[in-house]
Amino acid sequence: MAKLVYALNQSLDGYIDHMAFRPGPGVFRHFMELMREQAGSLYGRRMYEIMRCRDDDEADWGEEEKAFAIAWRGQPKWVVSNTLTEVGPNVTLLADDVEATLGQLKERLVGEIEVAEDVLAANLGEMGLIDEYRLYLHPVVLGRGNRYFARARPPLRLEAVDRIDADVVRLTYVPA
Repeated sequence: MAKLVYALNQSLDGYIDHMAFRPGPGVFRHFMELMREQAGSLYGRRMYEIMRCRDDDEADWGEEEKAFAIAWRGQPKWVVSNTLTEVGPNVTLLADDVEATLGQLKERLVGEIEVAEDVLAANLGEMGLIDEYRLYLHPVVLGRGNRYFARARPPLRLEAVDRIDADVVRLTYVPA
């Protein structure tokens, strides 16, 4: 059975603005390894539109960016959206009865399905579908942006604390 894991980089003050800070090489490698092992990724419309730039190669990409794009393209993806009518290759659009569809997906697949958007994670958490929350704390303070928890934080229990890189810590929580 697969589990839904909400995992994002976060500033010390709780923001997830990926444009304001980028993970260093060690964290980047960590996420690459995770992606290669995942059963897939689940996005809301906003994050999918950000991520889909990886559908086409860019001339200014370095080797790491190219490798990430290749891994991302090969991974199954699902997008929850009522406004999108079309998605790219290897992507399934979910618009109706998301709760039942994701429940079936969790039963059918094995491994982890990454959840990569704050509002989507809040909705799925309220449905009881998020199995694990992973906060990757970076030593930056942003003071603005979207928060990791888009709404009130659900009751959680700390499962693990791991050092991922010299200055990044992963906190792993499960619903309490």
